Amino acid sequence: MYKMTKLRSLPALALACALVATSGASQAVTWSDTFVGYRHGSEFHEPNNPRDVEKHIVQFSHASGYTMGQNFLNLDIFRSDEADPTVRGGDKGATEFYLVYRHQLHLGKALGKRFAFGPVKELALTAGFDLNTKDSPVQPRKRVLVAGPTLKFDVPGFLDVSLLFGREWNQNKLGSPKQRIAFDPQWILNAAWGIPFTVGPVPLKFQGFANHLSKRGEDYNGRKTKAETLMRAALMVDVGQMVSGRKNTFLMGVGYEYWRNKFGNHGIPGVEVDAPTFQAEWHF
Repeated sequence: MYKMTKLRSLPALALACALVATSGASQAVTWSDTFVGYRHGSEFHEPNNPRDVEKHIVQFSHASGYTMGQNFLNLDIFRSDEADPTVRGGDKGATEFYLVYRHQLHLGKALGKRFAFGPVKELALTAGFDLNTKDSPVQPRKRVLVAGPTLKFDVPGFLDVSLLFGREWNQNKLGSPKQRIAFDPQWILNAAWGIPFTVGPVPLKFQGFANHLSKRGEDYNGRKTKAETLMRAALMVDVGQMVSGRKNTFLMGVGYEYWRNKFGNHGIPGVEVDAPTFQAEWHF
């Protein structure tokens, strides 16, 4: 049975995982990319809520490489309108913090061997965690650990495809029989990409990620979950390069969020999302 002590220990366990994964990163950083981003859309959905939700999203993201691998850290801060209310009620919208960390160990570089084949240039091992909190009536407190192999493709920019084994711990304080739960382990098929290209004189970038998550057992009400699919993709214009000749400094574009069986839920309102977004990024 899921214990509160396990939930509280997850941040420490996740931190320990990160420290172990980055122990080799004391070597010199070979590249890095950090940006602050903004997204906005008005057609988001939340489970058991039939209303469209408007969200303003501030993003902080950092990626860097070292001799034998790379690190990725992303924090999204979601601010909803009153259609997705806070636990305190009234006309205030909820605020959510969602943190993702991933570390890749590139096996070819670490072992001094060549793992390239066909369009694949490298094989990596990926490990990391997700953490979230939201002041909605559900008051989720998501903790996820993941690990698995990654294929790194030889393309302009990057394209990574991973098969991850994951386990989630969470809570639901909205009157469910089980307020805290450890879901069954699940498989996660993940793709992440950032592909630069040009159309005439316009420098563009197609970027995003997609996750397909297997079933993860029963939810808080003893109902079986279903497989879940989430994709966020965007087409960005490198405005900085067009205006000042400086690549990858300021980008603007449009995005799209596709979500089916959100959080493994099904047969209720709000579990399907088709949300266009406006996006901007400032890289430094």
